[in-house]
Amino acid sequence: VQLQASGGGLVQAGGSLRLSCATSGFTLHYYAIGWFRQAPGKEREGVSCIPRKGGTVLYTDSVQGRFTISRDNSENTVYLQMNSLKPEDTAIYYCAARPGSCNLWSRYYNSWGQGTLVTVSS
Repeated sequence: VQLQASGGGLVQAGGSLRLSCATSGFTLHYYAIGWFRQAPGKEREGVSCIPRKGGTVLYTDSVQGRFTISRDNSENTVYLQMNSLKPEDTAIYYCAARPGSCNLWSRYYNSWGQGTLVTVSS
């Protein structure tokens, strides 16, 4: 199971970025994929999760209405569209996979990609 996050960068507040999580080594549609982030000096937090098949995607309250998660099983990729970015969104963003249901608790995910840094300037 391999995951690789990309798409981070430096953006001004109010701007947008789209993160990608490219996956390989497993059948994507059997896994829930979560996005997590970790800011300096803070614990890793769950941002969003998309379930295996249909179902309800999850967002943490602070990104609800601004971020959108989606998946393209044919491309083995999960996306996180981030709009109206705020300085407090600055963090390293990670994607992770689990064969079970969706949740935003990092301890339930056993496969992680390397992170991609998102920096939002004020």
